[in-house]
Amino acid sequence: MTISLASPSLSLFDSWSETVGEFGDVHIDGAGLERGRAADRAACDASVERAELYADPAATLPEGHVACDYFWILDDGEVVGFIAFRRELNAWLRQHGGHIGYSVRPSRRRQGIARAALGLVLDRARAAGYDRVMLSCDDTNVGSYRTIESAGGELEDVIDEPGAEASGNRLRRYWIAL
Repeated sequence: MTISLASPSLSLFDSWSETVGEFGDVHIDGAGLERGRAADRAACDASVERAELYADPAATLPEGHVACDYFWILDDGEVVGFIAFRRELNAWLRQHGGHIGYSVRPSRRRQGIARAALGLVLDRARAAGYDRVMLSCDDTNVGSYRTIESAGGELEDVIDEPGAEASGNRLRRYWIAL
């Protein structure tokens, strides 16, 4: 296994499409994709364009959005997941999202991919001068919170997710010192 990060690219369409398709109709953290998206060339092209826009420091982003570096997680050149580094925290991200979000395709989970990709993004954050970053995950997502904790994540608290009165979902919020 050789984990690396790549900027979104149409040259990886086939692998991207298989990975996105495997998630089905659920939200894919760190991918910058809307729920219910197709895994077709147009969606891939839109994903690449979005990544380029959000990475541009001079870009005007939609209200409530922040500059973000989107990466596709590769294993030996094949897309196996997604990870995003949000360069700042707005009020919503400070409460619910954090600096980093990631997802690994279901068939490739529990192989250390998220841990390796998170380490690569933390290296980038450190090199960019960040002294700490925030991450969050569902309280029931044992794999994700173990990944965060293995990277040095210190639990700040566990809070109700937006709309938790209906779902009962809780969110774990962590800080990782760099």
